[in-house]
Amino acid sequence: MAPPEKRKRPPLSTVWREARTLVFAHRYRLALALGLMLLNRISGLFLPWAPKYLIDDIIGKNQPDKLLWLALAAGAATLVQAATSFSLSQVLGVAAQRAINDLREEVQAHVLRLPVSYFDSNPSGALISRIMTDAEGIRNLVGTGIVQLVGGMVTAVLAVGALFYLNWQLTSVIIVILAIFGACMAFTFTYVRPMFRERNKLIAEITARLAETLGGIRVIKAYVGEPREQRIFAGGVDRLFNKVKQSMTAISGLTAFSTLIVGAVSMLMIIFGGQAIIAGKMSVGDFFMYIAFTGMVVAPVVQIASIGTQISEAFAGLDRIREIKLLITEDADDEGREKCADIHGDVVFDKVIFEYTKGHPVLKEVSFRAAAGSTTALVGSSGSGKSTLISLVMAFHRALSGTISVDGRDLSTLKLRDYRSHLGVVMQENFLFDGSIAENIGFAHPDATRDEIREVGRIAHCEEFVQQFEKGYDTMVGERGVKLSGGQRQRIAIARALLAEPRILILDEATSSLDSETEAMIQESLQALRRGRTTFVIAHRLSTIRSADQILVLEAGQIVERGSHAQLLAMGGRYRQLYDKQYHFEHERFINPGEDFTPEPVKVRVTQPRATGLLGN
Repeated sequence: MAPPEKRKRPPLSTVWREARTLVFAHRYRLALALGLMLLNRISGLFLPWAPKYLIDDIIGKNQPDKLLWLALAAGAATLVQAATSFSLSQVLGVAAQRAINDLREEVQAHVLRLPVSYFDSNPSGALISRIMTDAEGIRNLVGTGIVQLVGGMVTAVLAVGALFYLNWQLTSVIIVILAIFGACMAFTFTYVRPMFRERNKLIAEITARLAETLGGIRVIKAYVGEPREQRIFAGGVDRLFNKVKQSMTAISGLTAFSTLIVGAVSMLMIIFGGQAIIAGKMSVGDFFMYIAFTGMVVAPVVQIASIGTQISEAFAGLDRIREIKLLITEDADDEGREKCADIHGDVVFDKVIFEYTKGHPVLKEVSFRAAAGSTTALVGSSGSGKSTLISLVMAFHRALSGTISVDGRDLSTLKLRDYRSHLGVVMQENFLFDGSIAENIGFAHPDATRDEIREVGRIAHCEEFVQQFEKGYDTMVGERGVKLSGGQRQRIAIARALLAEPRILILDEATSSLDSETEAMIQESLQALRRGRTTFVIAHRLSTIRSADQILVLEAGQIVERGSHAQLLAMGGRYRQLYDKQYHFEHERFINPGEDFTPEPVKVRVTQPRATGLLGN
């Protein structure tokens, strides 16, 4: 696999614009949180002032009668801070989770509407990471992060005003030091942001590989591939660790620098504050109040280091989510397309050309008609274009040139969802969800009653095995239907297609991997399914398509022969070659099992396994 193309990182202004849009969507809850934050910080100003009043007035001037009032005022300020802190956690926590939830829903909905070609070139694990992980970072934009940032700045401004009032010379020096610290933080965040982006990308790569490993665990165990998968995964997490280590080093350096800043400010206060007290320019209470207000300036500035890291992480997630949201969906032009509430299923290909890679056509001026209610079978060598033709019928891809029409209407002008609602699919390896048998049959028609599910199950011969399960149609099938046999999964897929009541039916090698007894049963189910529907069949077993109305023989992306089974046999062409070869093989292999069958040895060139992509070896 070639290394991924480096995408130009979007300018900071673009990310800020998206961040502002996100914040604006939750403006009311954030405004409430900001009001609570201001109330919290203003009430917090009482505590730095209290020591001065206690030392200079109550103790210094011997006014014990005011001690109780000072304590009550401090208690009231503390209660306000506690109440506003609790309210903030509730308001901001809910806002952050709602924002994450909304963004995940938005991205998932967008991803589902992307063309099939996108999923062919992007691992599902990486997409899962983008939907679930990248959205997590925005909690710091609409959660505590940005509000704490604003609240800290407000507190710092108020505290700086008090400090200038108490000692403007010392405060000026402190402000210069903090300005230097702020410049260092800005530089650090510019350096760290790409690290977070790369880290999220690595997480997506590792998640994708791990999903493939777990999904293909049987193949891995069969070929003793565990050590190789361990090496690949270890290499991936090691790269992730290095990225995390780099970002931690940068943030740790900034934190250490902030500690030095605090120490420098403390030294200045000791020197200049001590001299001011000795010279009588400051009282002891003033000095204690100055220390408290200085802490209220320094603490938010230091806190910005942590909050800035969180916001940088949020920006990195927004960068990656933005890439997906900019992709054009397959139904982007549906607003201007024609509705098709009902179709008869008359499908016509007229000089259709299609290519996956520019300059390498897979279909070359293919033309044919599949009349409504007829069955069209597709045969040919592997790579001849059969599956590509079917994908065009299902509108998974668009023709490069030529037209595909349904009932006389150009398929490219019909609304995708309307058209696909009339399709039914039964494939060689049918996908079943990790749910019950009833849920899988009813997937195409979620509102179907249990009686309707049982009826299609009976027609598809599901009853024979469903009755053997203790929970019947409520039996869980496991991930991808792993708890069922291949024939059982096929019959469930047929029942699912029956329940959808499609006008156009796709049968893609639906019986090629089944034993003869199971195939005979499923063929009976397929006959019921095909009745009255426009059907496209891909079959390697030519004996299963004898009843097709027309058979198209494809080679190198072109239709080289067409006709019925009998007509094609009489022609003595490519179809006859395929049929005779298959017939003789099955005759020798199954009719004369006593004969010794020894296949010719196959020479295999063994190469060192090589991992590709970001995970490395």
